[in-house]
Amino acid sequence: MFRRLGAAVLAALLTTTVLAEPAQAAVHNVKDYGAVGNGSANDTAAINRAITAANAAGGGTVQFPSGTYRSPNSIHLKSNVTIQLDAGATIMGASGTGYDPPEDNPWDEYQDYGHSHFHNAMIWGDRLTNIAFVGQGTIDGGGNLITGNPGRGQADKIISLTRCENLTVSGIKLRRGGHFAMLINGCKNVVSDRLTIDTASDRDGWNVISTTNVTITNGNFAGNDDALAFKSDYALGQKLANGNVKVYDTKLSAGCCNALMFGSETCGDFTGYDFQRIDIKGSNKSGLGMVSMDGTNISDVHYRDITISGVRSPIMMKVGARKRCGNNPGVGSIRNITYDNITINGASPSFSPTIHGDQDGRISDVTFTNVKINVPGGNGTMSTNPPSNQRTNYNPNSIGTRPAYGWYIRYADRIRFAGGSGVSFTSNDGRPAVITDNSTDISFDTFGWERGSNSPTDFLFRNTTGFCVRNSGSPRITNTGSTEKCGVSNDFSLTVDPAARTIQPGETAAYAIRTAFTGSPGPISLDAENVPAGAVVQFNPATVNPGDTATMTVATLPDTPEGTSTITVTGTAGSVTKSATARLTIGDAPGELELSGLSVADTGNAGDWSLQTNLRTGVAQYGDRDFTFSAVPAEVAGAQWIRTANDSKSATQNPLARFTINRDAVVYVAVDTRLGKRPWMDALWLDSGLQLVNTEGSPKTFRLYAKGFAAGEVQLGPNGGASNYTVVIK
Repeated sequence: MFRRLGAAVLAALLTTTVLAEPAQAAVHNVKDYGAVGNGSANDTAAINRAITAANAAGGGTVQFPSGTYRSPNSIHLKSNVTIQLDAGATIMGASGTGYDPPEDNPWDEYQDYGHSHFHNAMIWGDRLTNIAFVGQGTIDGGGNLITGNPGRGQADKIISLTRCENLTVSGIKLRRGGHFAMLINGCKNVVSDRLTIDTASDRDGWNVISTTNVTITNGNFAGNDDALAFKSDYALGQKLANGNVKVYDTKLSAGCCNALMFGSETCGDFTGYDFQRIDIKGSNKSGLGMVSMDGTNISDVHYRDITISGVRSPIMMKVGARKRCGNNPGVGSIRNITYDNITINGASPSFSPTIHGDQDGRISDVTFTNVKINVPGGNGTMSTNPPSNQRTNYNPNSIGTRPAYGWYIRYADRIRFAGGSGVSFTSNDGRPAVITDNSTDISFDTFGWERGSNSPTDFLFRNTTGFCVRNSGSPRITNTGSTEKCGVSNDFSLTVDPAARTIQPGETAAYAIRTAFTGSPGPISLDAENVPAGAVVQFNPATVNPGDTATMTVATLPDTPEGTSTITVTGTAGSVTKSATARLTIGDAPGELELSGLSVADTGNAGDWSLQTNLRTGVAQYGDRDFTFSAVPAEVAGAQWIRTANDSKSATQNPLARFTINRDAVVYVAVDTRLGKRPWMDALWLDSGLQLVNTEGSPKTFRLYAKGFAAGEVQLGPNGGASNYTVVIK
């Protein structure tokens, strides 16, 4: 289910990624290239020679037989190379100043030093494809890597990879990694199985930054700082997408800080994360932490079957306003998060489980099912007033002592506890079990709780619209400026978010259709009326479960009449029908459009693709041909466009091309009329009726198919024959 703005219009382009196996045409034993493996000789040059040879051969395996390979200089990884560490093999870091210096970074003000520089590492690579670390051996910093800001020639990480694609890490162990055992940024298609990380004496285990399509299984990560963290910073000079991530059957522990964490660096949006069968033992900050500090929107994150012990802050969700990201970020949000079958035993001292949004960025649509949390307790009676909050600080202690020993909730909407969830304490506590502030639709069903002998109340709802406590014993409930909503059974409501949108003709508008319910109304079927002429409406999903969210997408054509319409959205569950309205204005001019981040999977011809401005007659259509445009419709003349490669016409990768738009826009794909609409184009791709003509021998005509996209990444599929398509964006 897609629940973030624009996800529905992208869904048809997303396909299951098949990771290419690293090329293994030959095995290159590092000892054949001069490595000694005795723990004292400098083996770096021999290792780099073996890697270069494997890469030059079109791909291969660089093998490390049993032995200790001292590497006091940086190892330079290359594409299509597998690093194979046999049992008993160790690549060992060294002291001194022989590692590569940090590269300059014009954007280093937006994140910490360690996140801003990548070359000062034991092993690094940039823009690599089909790379792997496999085997049963170890890469060990040897206690020589720096945990703070390194000097010139010092390393602060074991593995550092940027803009990589198709990375496999299997079976090996990383030890004593300095600041990071492994840091990846801007990567795609990552698979990790049976990876062990031991940086309990150093800092971070694995930082996965601005990366998509990740599967981590059977991991065992022990960090001192963050054990496994998902982040998105501005180190590569742009906001990048994050998501489609799975972490299963993994053990985590953290010393000073966080076990499983989102943030604190949070520039680009996160969506589509699935965590299952995770065992967390110890963290002095968050066990399950999630913060949006720099404008990111976090959505569709799901935790299931997780056991946690020895953590100071059991569950921490916060939206802050640090805004440490380029392009003047606003305040982000967190929504559509589920926690199922989770048991947590907190350690002393403890911060209460917390959901703390921001006055400018809410946390919404969070469901807890069978989530049981035990905290140490032991606090006396204290003020129940809202605690202090540092909006620019992500740490659990940025919010003062919570006035509830159990859940403290503020600036949140549609938060549900069900299925036997509850809170308890080990030592008597004088605070309430639950306090909510400035929130809406907060419900507790079959919720367990304990009463401290001196607590003033059990549930305190303050400035909360629509609270409900049912089937949860006989709690003392205090209501201050709040309203109760338990009275009606088998009913539901619809809300549209945002209530109004403005687009240009030919663009697409997306709305979140949120549902709230009481009782058991059953599945809700969605429909729309009063749709503007020349527009098409699609719901994803068309039938939504009560309490869940659907996306309504309204696609228009370039000739759709301008004006304002009020679309009526109806939902039907059994005999109950409810409605809400979505206002759509077609007309006002949008802000300036910016394109960035062009990436082409057809690597052999990618160099002939480029971002262009001012589409007009007389300019070359392709980067690898001399054909020019002889006819350009007025509707797209002057637009930004992508010059493609004619030789990419036979490429089969899907997606073939990716790029990023800074605002909602219409994307036109001009397809050779000998082919027609491409199979990867869903129903929202509309025939605009416009055509481009080129000067190729007998001139070729290209039909423009149009689809609106929300700001973010756009993905396009393959051409499939004849002349390759051209892309126009308005």
